[in-house]
Amino acid sequence: MSEVAWLPFDVRGLPDGVEYLVGDRAGPSPADLERISFYVMPYQIMRDDLGVLARMPRLRVVQLLTAGYEHLAHAVPAGVTLCNGRGIHSASTAELAMTLVLASLRDVPGFVRAQDEGRWTQGFRPSLADKRVLVLGYGSIGEALEQRLLPFEVDVVRVARTARAAENGRVHAFTDLPALLPAVDVVVVTAPLTEETRGLVDAGFLVRMRDGALLVNVARGAIVDTDALLAELTTGRLHAALDVVDPEPLPAGHPLWSAPNTLITPHVGGPSSAFRPRAERLVREQLERYARGEPLANVVRQP
Repeated sequence: MSEVAWLPFDVRGLPDGVEYLVGDRAGPSPADLERISFYVMPYQIMRDDLGVLARMPRLRVVQLLTAGYEHLAHAVPAGVTLCNGRGIHSASTAELAMTLVLASLRDVPGFVRAQDEGRWTQGFRPSLADKRVLVLGYGSIGEALEQRLLPFEVDVVRVARTARAAENGRVHAFTDLPALLPAVDVVVVTAPLTEETRGLVDAGFLVRMRDGALLVNVARGAIVDTDALLAELTTGRLHAALDVVDPEPLPAGHPLWSAPNTLITPHVGGPSSAFRPRAERLVREQLERYARGEPLANVVRQP
C-alpha cells in the first residue's frame, strides 16, 4: 500500500512517492480515514480531533500547524509520531508581542478611547527604549522576539527551562526567575504550556515584578494564574497585555475585561498573512524527509 498524506490546503513542490489528499478545515472524509499515514491536522481545532485520529488505522505521523500540542499529546495513538508546528508562528507571534508591548507602554488604547470621544490627550508616556525585557520561554518565538526587540535599544534577559549558552548571550533557567524579576521592566511569556509551566506566573512570580512593570502573554493562558494577576491589576501596581487568557475564550462579564491597565486581544498571535507560507514550507520539508525515510523535525512525541 502506498503512503498517503492528507493536507488541509494545497502545497506546491511536494516530493514523489507519496499520494496526496487535499481537504479543508472540515477534515478527512470517512473513506480517506482508512488510507492516511501522514496527517497534517487543520489549523483550527475541530470538535472531533481525537476521534478522527482514532479512526486512522494506517496513521504513522501527525503534523500539527500549531506550536502548542498539549491538547493532543496524551491522545495520539500508540506507534504514531507527533510533530508540532515550531517556527510557523514565530514571526507572527513575535510581531504581535512587539505590538502589545509598544501599545501598552505608549498607551495606544487610551488614545483610541480619546479619539472615540474627540479628546486631545497629550503627555509623556513610557518608552520601550532603555527598558530591560525578560523573554520567558527562549524557543523559536522567543528568539524571533529578541530579533525585533534589540533595535529598540533594550536589554534582553533570556529565560528557558534550563540554562544554556545562546548566540546572543546567556539563557537563564526558570530557577533564576526570583532573582531576575525585580530587575526587569517587561516580561513577555512565550513558553509552551507544560506541567512545569502551568501556573508558573503565580502570585509569588507577580509580587517579585517591580511596580509599574508590564506582563505580556502570547503563549497560553494557563501559564498565568488569572486570579493572582487580577489582584495585581486591580491595585494598579502592574500592567498586562494578554493575547491568551484562562479561561479562553474570555466570557462576557469576566473581571479581566474591565481590569485597569489591561490590553486584551483574542488569541490572534498566529493567524496572519505570515502563517500560510511558513506552514507550507514546514509541511513540504517534513514530507520530503518522510518520503526519503529520514528523521522528521519538530518531533514532540515518539512512538
